[in-house]
Amino acid sequence: MRKQEKTIFYRINWQIRASPIRVIDSQGKQLGILALDKARILAQEKGLDLVEIAPRAKPPVAKLINYAKFKYQQQKKRRQEHKKQKRGEVKEFRFSPFVEEADVTRKLKRAKKFSLAGRRLKITVRFRGRQITKQNFGYDLINKIAKILEENYQLEEKPKIIGKRLIAFFKPIKHENETKN
Repeated sequence: MRKQEKTIFYRINWQIRASPIRVIDSQGKQLGILALDKARILAQEKGLDLVEIAPRAKPPVAKLINYAKFKYQQQKKRRQEHKKQKRGEVKEFRFSPFVEEADVTRKLKRAKKFSLAGRRLKITVRFRGRQITKQNFGYDLINKIAKILEENYQLEEKPKIIGKRLIAFFKPIKHENETKN
């Protein structure tokens, strides 16, 4: 399920209460500071809406535009910003403290591919039940993983225990031949 987008409500036409207001036309040219009634009449004559854009400015700023078109442009801008967001910069791999060597190497082969993409790794060692009393096995596993990944990744900071999990972050190493490209 998608997150609910935060919508901004603009006062339009008869909802605007502040007077006088600074009026801007649809091309962005300032028409000056006008009384609210004059601004509404001007909007009606041009067949446009009076939209309060900056209500906290002194005096408040209103624009003469087609409100439906303005709202569409705002949605379009929000979608573009949403596309530009970086998602998934951190790739997580989960292990048990008593995991087999083959399972570790198999998972870490996949992890090496992410270094080429410049993504960070989050290694999580989950302790279950009484395993939390054997935390040294988790630290040993993190050290073993750090040795395997040392040519592609480096440990960002010391591993931390958070609840029943031991968490370590690795950042990719930039090699000289990658930076020249």
